[in-house]
Amino acid sequence: MSPSKTALVTGASTGIGRAFAVELAARGYNVVVVARDVVKLEALAQELKGSNGGDAEVLPADLTDPDQLRVVEERVADTSRPIDLLVNNAGFATMGRFAASEIDREIEEISLNVVALVRLSRASLAPMVERGSGGLINVASIAAFQPNPLNATYGATKAYVNSFSQAVHEELKGTGVKCMVLCPGFTRTDFQANANIDSGEVPDFLWQTSEEVVASALRAYDRGRAVCVPGALNTGVAAFTGFMPSGVTRRVAAMVIRRAEK
Repeated sequence: MSPSKTALVTGASTGIGRAFAVELAARGYNVVVVARDVVKLEALAQELKGSNGGDAEVLPADLTDPDQLRVVEERVADTSRPIDLLVNNAGFATMGRFAASEIDREIEEISLNVVALVRLSRASLAPMVERGSGGLINVASIAAFQPNPLNATYGATKAYVNSFSQAVHEELKGTGVKCMVLCPGFTRTDFQANANIDSGEVPDFLWQTSEEVVASALRAYDRGRAVCVPGALNTGVAAFTGFMPSGVTRRVAAMVIRRAEK
């Protein structure tokens, strides 16, 4: 892998995003890390520079802020410093009954999980298609495959990311540019705590590490896959929800999520 290749990873300060940054640096990529927490980004950049001698660029941004998002869009679209791989990982979840939700927080969730992802995808694709190389990995969730009562906005945003990414994958055929959606299941990060989800009753065998998820994702991306659902059990769940009526899957999802509701 040429060290001149560059990847930009959003939500890079923790969890799956951080694991992507570390693994891509190990593969020889220069990495641009994007998140709100500049202290964590600076520490990560030092770690990445030490891992392979490549460059690690820190780009702190709150992607729900239009002005800060525009800065990242401009970096992604900069043909003088091309991005070879964009990992749209930034996102968060809200938990609880939608009728009792804080609507501004729900809209913020849509802004990050959908609007920022779409804008960055669009900014990256024009230069990639023009030069005939590059790609996107858009991080969704296994929640993308069925309605998610008590997690309604999050599940809907991830369903959008899944559908959007698969459509773009087809549009890009023959261009030399790839687009893949990653749909992980339970992953050991701080995501659950941030979403106020009590995951203590989830059995150990359902969990994966961020490193396992990223390893599966990059193998699938290298093979040109449209969708990656890491882990055999998660793949089975995704297949099950695809065949079952939505009335069944949403009731099953509601029962599972209610057990985790605080």
